[in-house]
Amino acid sequence: MKNSHVSWQGTLSFLLCLAALLALPLLAADAATPISSGTTFVIFVLIGAAALVSFMNLSAILCASILFFAAHAAALLLLDGISGNEGTALASFFILLAAAWLLAWRCVAILSVTPAHSTAGSYTLRLLIPAIFGVWIIIIWEAVTRGFGIPFILLPPPSAIAARIASSASILWTDVQQTIFRSVLIGYIIGCTSGFIVAILADRFAFLRRGLLPIGNLVSALPIIGVAPIMVMWFGFDWESKSAVVVIMTFFPMLVNTVAGLAAAGNMERDLMRTYASSYWQTLFKLRLPAAAPFIFNALKINSTLALIGAIVAEFFGTPMSGMGFRISTENGRLNLDMVWAEIAVAAVVGSVFYGIVAVLERMTTFWHPSIRGGKT
Repeated sequence: MKNSHVSWQGTLSFLLCLAALLALPLLAADAATPISSGTTFVIFVLIGAAALVSFMNLSAILCASILFFAAHAAALLLLDGISGNEGTALASFFILLAAAWLLAWRCVAILSVTPAHSTAGSYTLRLLIPAIFGVWIIIIWEAVTRGFGIPFILLPPPSAIAARIASSASILWTDVQQTIFRSVLIGYIIGCTSGFIVAILADRFAFLRRGLLPIGNLVSALPIIGVAPIMVMWFGFDWESKSAVVVIMTFFPMLVNTVAGLAAAGNMERDLMRTYASSYWQTLFKLRLPAAAPFIFNALKINSTLALIGAIVAEFFGTPMSGMGFRISTENGRLNLDMVWAEIAVAAVVGSVFYGIVAVLERMTTFWHPSIRGGKT
């Protein structure tokens, strides 16, 4: 791969570096601990040298590695310099941060077109590229909140949220146990299983299909904030009422997707099964359910996020003294915004892991399907 051509990210990054040099200093004169001239020099060297390297005829991996190191090292030095000097960042600080971000952008652009020579390399690239995106969201968030001195009550920096997660790990774990391992998982299993079984019955009996699907559309439109307090009144304040909300939210997506998937098998394949004198159940298990597998897993992935949202919102309307929704509601009332964001971060991570597990199971189960093989025969 030739990298001798001029990249617009590298060119703009170099120009921004020159602009930041003219706009020095990085911090205002009243900063408690100004960034030293040595640190400032290192930041300029990292960004400027990496921008020049992006023009050279180097291998893709070597060029991407240099850009990765320079961009993140410069960003970390900038963040370290603004720590304790909140609200004192000047234009040159943000110009250098933008230049480092452009270098990371160029790194991702190179990695995205770099062919992988092994399965491990392919998985590494697929994880590394979104990881760089996510890291830079956090870096920009940290720099903006500290550089502009945004009040903590409006938006705490990620470092404060991370510190809160570390100091409140036991509380967060208790909330995860209450919300995820009780409300979400139990409701998810019951809702998806019952939706799948009813979908099989609706496919077998036409009157169920014609009667249930319109009702499913109606129930899917019900607002969760209206259903949750009713479930709390019916099933009590513990996890049972939250699981009931999750069941309602996951039942009909599974029902609708499974019914649609069972109709996905082609007429030619069905006619072939009839020529073999196959019964309904033989056709179902050997043809129609395999054809419906992508639809079923699509419902499972949709429900993995719906279940988490439903359980957390349901906890706003009554719960024991634990749970992610309970903690968010309580700490928000106390203006402990770092704890609220810590719960949100944990919920996001747990939801992503949950979705990822279902996606991996989908690839393992439906590896033969063209949607997984990329259309290759």
